[in-house]
Amino acid sequence: MEQARATSEIEIRHCSTLAEYDECVRLEKLVWGGNIVVPAPVFVVAHHTGGQVLGAFEGATLVGFTLALAAVRDAKPYLHSHMTAVRPELRDRGVGRRLKLFQREDALGRGIDLVEWTFDPLDLKNAHFNLNILGAVVRRFIPNCYGVTDSPLHGGLPTDRLVAEWWVGSQRVKSVLAGESRAPNRRAPRIALPENIEAIRASDRAAAARIQRETGEQFQHWFAKGYAATSVETRDAEIAYVLEPADSIEGLRLPNSAEG
Repeated sequence: MEQARATSEIEIRHCSTLAEYDECVRLEKLVWGGNIVVPAPVFVVAHHTGGQVLGAFEGATLVGFTLALAAVRDAKPYLHSHMTAVRPELRDRGVGRRLKLFQREDALGRGIDLVEWTFDPLDLKNAHFNLNILGAVVRRFIPNCYGVTDSPLHGGLPTDRLVAEWWVGSQRVKSVLAGESRAPNRRAPRIALPENIEAIRASDRAAAARIQRETGEQFQHWFAKGYAATSVETRDAEIAYVLEPADSIEGLRLPNSAEG
């Protein structure tokens, strides 16, 4: 009941004032620290150039936001969703999902079929949310996308990233959002990681670097063969990405690309 009350009292809407953009920056610093901060003028530019600045408000207080930039590939518009942040005390209460669903509805209302974003392959909780909860798929890997930073969030590791493709109007996404289950394909290729990867990253940087390197090599191998990651599943002490041939997945209309 507490979770339902917390999310029902939160309004999702567009941000449109300088004060709201400043609040987004303050929330960035709260969530990620001061090492990685997108300044307020970028939110202004996104708002005025076809992107999105979406806020989750509890009364007058900003408790979450999503920032997306307008993008074009092969003469077709799409949205690059650069970041989503939620106040720590409201995580796992559906606020992030509501922000993404609002993002989807806004994109569909503007005739935009695709929303993309990058995420860390080793962040399995985020991978589960992106693939299993939202219905995104992945068929691109960008090695060290943002370079090696001094942010404690990155732990001194290369910032390898997967690119989530969210085909917002596809039947696949509609089915996933409706909670329709699919029978698991036990013969599908898998890329497995230790279930305790977060603990390994915190305690053993060398082991984390090795796992990251091997995971990246596997993604590049399967993507080069025309596969896409479509879900995440837990088995024994491992969590695995499940892959399927990309040409068998409804709605993937843009050509595969090795670039971000």
